Amino acid sequence: MKPLWWLLGSIGLAVLAADLLGRQFGLGALGGGDAGGNRVALTFDDGPSPQLPALLDMLARHEVRATFFLTGELAEHSLEALRAMQSAGHQLESHGYAHRHALSFTPWGEARQLGWHPEPWREGRLYRPPWGGHSPLTRLLARRAGVKVALWNAESRDWLAQDGATLARELLPTLRGGAVILLHDGPDAERSARTQALLEVLLPTLRERGLNAVTLHELEPRPIGWAAGWGRVRGMW
Repeated sequence: MKPLWWLLGSIGLAVLAADLLGRQFGLGALGGGDAGGNRVALTFDDGPSPQLPALLDMLARHEVRATFFLTGELAEHSLEALRAMQSAGHQLESHGYAHRHALSFTPWGEARQLGWHPEPWREGRLYRPPWGGHSPLTRLLARRAGVKVALWNAESRDWLAQDGATLARELLPTLRGGAVILLHDGPDAERSARTQALLEVLLPTLRERGLNAVTLHELEPRPIGWAAGWGRVRGMW
C-alpha cells in the first residue's frame, strides 16, 4: 500500500503546486503591462456569445479595441462573429476549445484544449485557461503548442449579481496603468447587460483619467514575477 499512498500524495502535491504557482501566483504567465504608462487592456472571456454584436457596437462607439479569449466550441459555429471582431481591429486569442477546468482533462485532452486557437497561423498566440485553472502539465503543454499563458491583474467581478455601475465604481480605484481587466462576453443576456452597464461607466472615466484602453499586444504584458504574484494572491484573498 505504501507505494500507492506515495503516488497519490505526489499527485496531490503536484496539483496543489500547479494551482498555487500557476493560477494564484501566476508565475511566468503574462500579467500586467507598464505600471507607469497610460494604457490598460480590456479582455473578454467565454465568447463569442449571442450578445456579442451589442458589445462590439458599444466598443466601437467608445472607439476602443479589446482582446477576446474565445472558446473553440462556440467560435467554430460563429465565423461571422469572428470576422466582425477581426474587421473591428480586436485581438482574438484562445480560451481553450471547451470551457472546462484543466484538471478535468486527461493529458492528451488538455493538449487538444491548448491546441485550438482562432488564428492558428499567427505568431505570439495567447491562451487563457478557463478560471485561470492549471494542471501540473498546463505550462509544458502550452510551450509545446506554441502559446503563452495570459492571465489578468484586475477583476471586474461582472459575474456577481450586482448593478454594473456599482461594480465599475468598485473597480476604478484599483486601476492603474498596465492593468489587464477581466471581463466576460455573455454567456447570457443578464450578465451581458451587467457588463455593458459596467463599461458605460468605466470607459468614459478611464478616458477622463488619461488611461487608454488597448489590446494586449499594444499593452505589451510582462511575465509575472514573485512580487506581482504576491499581489495577485493578496487580491484573491
